Amino acid sequence: MSDGLIARLRVPLRGRADLGEVLSKGWTTLTAAELARRPVGAEGPGPLKLGDLFDVSGDPGSRIRFEGDLAQADRVGAGLSEGEVIVESAVGDEAGMGMTGGSLEIRGDAGPRAGGAALEARRGMTGGELIVRGSAGPEAGALMRRGLVAIAGSAGSHAGAGMIAGTVVVFGGVGAAAGLWSKRGSIVAFGPVTVPLTYRYACTYQPVHLRVTLMRLRARYALPVEERHLTGFYRRYSGDLADLGKGEILAWTAE
Repeated sequence: MSDGLIARLRVPLRGRADLGEVLSKGWTTLTAAELARRPVGAEGPGPLKLGDLFDVSGDPGSRIRFEGDLAQADRVGAGLSEGEVIVESAVGDEAGMGMTGGSLEIRGDAGPRAGGAALEARRGMTGGELIVRGSAGPEAGALMRRGLVAIAGSAGSHAGAGMIAGTVVVFGGVGAAAGLWSKRGSIVAFGPVTVPLTYRYACTYQPVHLRVTLMRLRARYALPVEERHLTGFYRRYSGDLADLGKGEILAWTAE
């Protein structure tokens, strides 16, 4: 099997770059030269292509690895529907926004709305897996309908806000207003989380379905899932009761 494509940043980005069109539908069958012709939005005069900013090499194989500092690159993996994407750095805003499939692994921090929805959109992710090995900004997983977002660090405010379905797992602390206005879906918190007032405590238990998800995250992505997470108890809070109220926040407890 091919190791896939490598996109290596030529020089450090001096301004914001929008990579939202690079990995749109059909990217997994493109050659390096064909992918290099995909458009990139950037500050400054004239349109750019991916090849103007990155050296693209390798063979098609449903995989791509981005190398270089992409902290100013926005919408990396936006709309991703297939394939495996690895970014060897932090990324900017809206990474994985509106994903429908595939996997996006960010080996650094992610900016606002990772796995979330565009400002005018009514839904965010509908499938796929987004892995952030650092921390994520506000609105991670907002308006999700399906899919999985896993954050090894902390998450900013409004994580999972407005969820209809899907799962957000946060290994660090969770910011304010997590799960606000959610109809369904799960937010799993291993660190401190302030449960919104519109959620109600339901029970403390061991969710079997969560164990399956966590074992997958540990096996495939080597995330820091410990035995205490697999065998421990979780406080379940139901909400948002200001809406449909069938969502949940699962807060791991050492008790």
